[in-house]
Amino acid sequence: MKFTDGFWLMRDGVEASYATEVRDVRADADRFTAFAAIKRVERRGDTLNSPLLTVDCFSPAEGVIGVRVTHLAGSRRRGPEFELPGAHPQAGTVRRDGSVVELTSGALSVRLDEAAPWTLSFRDADGHEITSAGRKGTAFFTTDDGAHHMAGQLTLGVGEQVYGLGERFTPFVKNGQVVDMWQADGGTSSEQAYKNVPFSLHVSPAGAHGVFVSHPGRVSYEVGSESVGQMQFSVEDQTLEYYVVAGPTPKDVLRRYTALTGRPALPPAWSFGLWLTTSFTTQYDEETVTSFVDGMAEREIPLSVFHFDCFWMREYQWSDFAWDPDVFPDPEGMLARLKERGLKISVWINPYIAQKSALFEEGAAEGYFVTRPNGDIWQWDLWQAGMALVDFTNPRACAWFQAKLKVLLDQGVDCFKTDFGERIPTDVVWHDGSDPERMHNYYTHLYNRTVFELLEKERGSGEAVLFARSGTAGGQQFPVHWGGDCWSSFGAMAESLRGGLSLSLSGFGFWSHDIGGFEGTPDPAVFKRWLAFGLLSSHSRLHGSSSYRVPWEFGDEAVDVARRFTLLKHRLMPYLYGAAAEARATGVPLMRPMLLEFPADPTARALDRQYMLGPDLLVAPVFSAEGDVEYYLPEGTWTHLLTGERVQGPAWRHERHGFDSLPLYVREGAVLPFGADDQRPDGDWLDGLTLLVAPGADDVTVTVPDHDGGVAATYRVTRDAETGAVSVTAAGDGAVPEIQNL
Repeated sequence: MKFTDGFWLMRDGVEASYATEVRDVRADADRFTAFAAIKRVERRGDTLNSPLLTVDCFSPAEGVIGVRVTHLAGSRRRGPEFELPGAHPQAGTVRRDGSVVELTSGALSVRLDEAAPWTLSFRDADGHEITSAGRKGTAFFTTDDGAHHMAGQLTLGVGEQVYGLGERFTPFVKNGQVVDMWQADGGTSSEQAYKNVPFSLHVSPAGAHGVFVSHPGRVSYEVGSESVGQMQFSVEDQTLEYYVVAGPTPKDVLRRYTALTGRPALPPAWSFGLWLTTSFTTQYDEETVTSFVDGMAEREIPLSVFHFDCFWMREYQWSDFAWDPDVFPDPEGMLARLKERGLKISVWINPYIAQKSALFEEGAAEGYFVTRPNGDIWQWDLWQAGMALVDFTNPRACAWFQAKLKVLLDQGVDCFKTDFGERIPTDVVWHDGSDPERMHNYYTHLYNRTVFELLEKERGSGEAVLFARSGTAGGQQFPVHWGGDCWSSFGAMAESLRGGLSLSLSGFGFWSHDIGGFEGTPDPAVFKRWLAFGLLSSHSRLHGSSSYRVPWEFGDEAVDVARRFTLLKHRLMPYLYGAAAEARATGVPLMRPMLLEFPADPTARALDRQYMLGPDLLVAPVFSAEGDVEYYLPEGTWTHLLTGERVQGPAWRHERHGFDSLPLYVREGAVLPFGADDQRPDGDWLDGLTLLVAPGADDVTVTVPDHDGGVAATYRVTRDAETGAVSVTAAGDGAVPEIQNL
């Protein structure tokens, strides 16, 4: 939210109060509290009729410093609050040196000088300032309509670029943008977002740091927009709490941030295979489903998951979790027949209960729905007629919802597509008394957690996986998330990738999208290019709105492309699942913006049409029918995985690719474990394993994961300095795999 009118003036109806002078500091061993007047105090009378801001500085974890700024402390905290599972009290140490008080936590410190004008200076381990809340950096604003906003401003250094803030489809670098944290079902073509995460990653020539605003409601960002040298964030509240997260590298920031807010679970290996759906409004029954599965098998395209979208349930009755008996008279038998073919089963759900559903009366009688202040159940007709909203702040409602889903699991369903969760009203009352404004964004966290915990309980922790659309901070713990409703065009393909890369810099380790686009029917060229991109993403799903997405609908060449890249992804699984296990352990995502691997390369920092898939594979999707593509290779020798071509970077490349190809390069010094089984993602990765050895891999230790994300085998690859011959040894008694020089 903008409060000023240019540099000199305030906007009409806005009154500003800035922390100006330190009046007192109370320090403990691990934290300090400063009291800041909003004007210079020249005489005793200046202390009257004037606010005093309370500023608490503390550390919840190593390398993270929290700041809590409060104007009026008597406001009742109704919640919800972001959960911080990695918080550890007393992680910092306070020292005083004359008028200076400093809190240090690992490689990060915050310094306040009582004798100087108000400034919170955040510094790295060498004492260099990485950002500060200076002259206007700690403030509150009141407006003529009675609103009260707390605001923080942190300086942006020269060359500092800002990323993240959730899955945003606007430009990848957020400098100059106005961003509001407010869940919305806005598709992928607007400034709205399904996944709003109030965490920003800051990268500059001097290093990296992060900023997490711990407020689950609306947070309004001005990223070098209102004040071009500052990032401002504000909330309508009496308190503002934010955390500065140390680097020095972008990966270090993500490690610390996800350690605090929660690391992603490891999705099961089978979920990395190809998912095929019925699509949304298309006509389908068991015969149709079987024809799709048969068609994929006849064309030798391995399929891992089949998904039933909304109309598996009866019209006007979503979600009642009951199969439409006119279309699916024998759901248990049908699921058993599909599972006999080695398929996992996914079904669509959402947290809305239509009035026509028998569950509406049941939930209403038990008080499981969100109500209006007068006690009426909140309802509307947008999406489903007379629908109500399950109140996941009510533990009994959560158990009731889980019991309905358990019936489906007992029938043979393996996972759920947890759609929606964004259209959450604010004129309501929650069971636990939560603040409706704060619950609007946070609702999706409770929704996805409720479903994910059921899957962990019934299927085991290593088998739980969602296909979720909405999310917020901490939601990365419940993968996988997909990009939502996009058009079937090259532009939408590119904006989807921007959104996914933005989400990956917000702590989310796994991400997917609708191959071919959701709305409309893609041109065959769009579909074929999107196939290659989709099958070189974390998770891969064929899905559409009003038309099917089976490859033969788009021609024989589309079938060939689908087969080629599905088989390739399966063979890459020993490598991909190792990167997935790394995401679980460290929070570093599977699909990585170039700046994560090459933070010192200024060209890499703005790239949003290519990415690293794990640490060693560069992918540059093709966004044109003709196959023209422009991409960048950082410094080093890069080897094309499909052709063996070597290219020396740094270099910009302009090429034309057929539909069966795209820029797919192996990084210098890498050793890729490459499986022999191209028919399934969860096979025996050690059977017939080949190690692909890139130039520069002179002494590399490589591990192959097991299906739990542990270590199945470890190998050491060495190169003779004189002959250049490569050899491999296995740790323990394991068999030695084949070696192939790239």
